[in-house]
Amino acid sequence: MSRRFRIIRRVNEDTIWAGLPMRAPYGLEIIESCVTCPHREERIFCNLSPEAVQALSTITSASAYPKGATLFMEGQAVRGVFIVCNGSVKLSTSSADGKTLIVRIADPGEVLGLAATVTGKQYELTADVIEPAQANFIARGDFLAFLEKYGEVALRVAQQMGEIYHAAVAEMRSIGLSHSAGEKLARFLLDWCAGHGSQKEESRATLTMTHEEIAQIIGASRETVTRLFTDFKKKRYLNVEGSALIIRNKSALEKLAGTAV
Repeated sequence: MSRRFRIIRRVNEDTIWAGLPMRAPYGLEIIESCVTCPHREERIFCNLSPEAVQALSTITSASAYPKGATLFMEGQAVRGVFIVCNGSVKLSTSSADGKTLIVRIADPGEVLGLAATVTGKQYELTADVIEPAQANFIARGDFLAFLEKYGEVALRVAQQMGEIYHAAVAEMRSIGLSHSAGEKLARFLLDWCAGHGSQKEESRATLTMTHEEIAQIIGASRETVTRLFTDFKKKRYLNVEGSALIIRNKSALEKLAGTAV
């Protein structure tokens, strides 16, 4: 009998949980177990001793999610954490008048909902899948017991929360101290390629976010982002081919972003 795997599908805007045979839904490279994960040593939280990894695999529930699925919502009572194995998840906050700010994009290896799970408070952000993702869930009680038993896990949690803090400070500095929307967009594109593409003068990275989502990251309007993309392409700073972002003139973007050496 093959391993069972939970897949979340959206039908008429309803969420359906289905137990289906293990396969590769949404084109994902499914990671069946933390023990056999080929990326474990590359990721802060998952790079644990064999004993801890074995224990982790027993409390983890694996699920695959399509683009647009919501893992948890801002203000929702905490249930536990999600370990992103594949894909990307955006973390955002909204104001009373409906304006949304994307705080960051979580990549594979990050644990979502850490602060709320540790403190027992409500989720402080909303987590939405922006490209098909595998996110393994751990219930709060199991996670806290796991932390208490394995000191190395607590250290990994502290390291990740530290990285999130430094990233948040850098983001506030970028948005708050930038003088124009063009500078903010240039910084965003350079940072994105640095984390998801190459470091060459002409680099390529996959960018699946919409102009609206990018606007929510840099604190601008969708119309402004669309206009800037058009301007950047005319100046041959970059090109966009489907989901492929191609930086053609990295030096020009660095000069615009104020990061040129």
